[in-house]
Amino acid sequence: MKVLHIIPSVASVRGGPSQAVLETVKALRKTGIASEIATTNDNGNDLLDVPLGKCIEYQQVPIRFFSRFSPQVHSIREFAFSSQLTAWLWQHVSNYDLLHIHAIFSYASTAAMAIARLQSIPYIIRPLGQLCEWSLQQSAYKKQIYLNLIERANLKSSRALHLTSFQEQQEVSRLALDVPSFVLPHGLSIPSPIPNARDQLRQHLKIPADEPVILFLSRLHPKKGLDYLIRALGKLTDYRFTFVVAGSGTKEYEAEIESLAVSSGIRDRTHFVGFVAGETKNLFMQGSDLFALTSYAENFGIAVLEALAVGVPVVVTPGVALAAVVRENQLGYVPELDVVAIAQAIEQHLTHPQQAQDMGDRARQIILEQYTWDKIAAKMVDIYQTILLKS
Repeated sequence: MKVLHIIPSVASVRGGPSQAVLETVKALRKTGIASEIATTNDNGNDLLDVPLGKCIEYQQVPIRFFSRFSPQVHSIREFAFSSQLTAWLWQHVSNYDLLHIHAIFSYASTAAMAIARLQSIPYIIRPLGQLCEWSLQQSAYKKQIYLNLIERANLKSSRALHLTSFQEQQEVSRLALDVPSFVLPHGLSIPSPIPNARDQLRQHLKIPADEPVILFLSRLHPKKGLDYLIRALGKLTDYRFTFVVAGSGTKEYEAEIESLAVSSGIRDRTHFVGFVAGETKNLFMQGSDLFALTSYAENFGIAVLEALAVGVPVVVTPGVALAAVVRENQLGYVPELDVVAIAQAIEQHLTHPQQAQDMGDRARQIILEQYTWDKIAAKMVDIYQTILLKS
């Protein structure tokens, strides 16, 4: 079986969905599925320095990169147009048994769907939460036109929608697309334990050894609800903690968030550490006491899964798809997207350390049982085979 994955970008600046594609293909190849990726050299405002037009190994995965059109106009650049990718897809998609397309409302994905339709190649789509209510409300008029004129036909011709949570499935069902869907979450590669991570992190931050650390690790974007979290922390004046913001965004939004930390009275105990990866990221994850993601909407939330995997309890709002898993298994706290409710949840954590320890122990076990990449890849292979049998 040969499967081609298409996504606009695999750059780390694009966050969890791009990383998930790399891990998916890596895991599928271990099962014997001949999987590879076609994408652009997008890297946010920049371009990846990679060979173009030929298959190379990139982060242990076979990938073909194609040139992204890069005008000065931000919205056009973000659309990730690539004539090279279009031409290659038209010539080569028939060499594959199935296309697995990631993202919608982006040129690479739209072109791949249209070409697959014209050449009668079966394809499935992972919409990355872009069919959820919050996402559709952003630039709503443009998206409605795009959806009705172009993307709806592409979606309806797919063999299935790959959704990563039951919450996403429920939201997508309201669009009445009349397309089968299945729920398969992201997997996770469990990082190696860092000895004395807690002590190492506090030494790194130059804070007392017994200081509680609350971590936000995600892209800095208004969608993430960081303003609610900062205001909630500002209410906890009677408690010791250090707040770490790990992530990057636009300069304007970064300045806005830092200003909010000042006005909320927590700037002196907030560390803005920027984008982190590798061992540094693992140190922040493993050395923290609580992970917080108070987002308006997340169709999954890979960083939440990463925190749970290393035994760190989480505070997430209902818009985060993993909130149901957190609540049902008592792996953390699920307050409403409300400043007072978030503050109360964090206060509960700070005042009940044994409860937090129990949550962390349960979290490790559940992740190992259900969310490792080998288990997810095995389920994905079964789904591919079922789809191809019906073709």
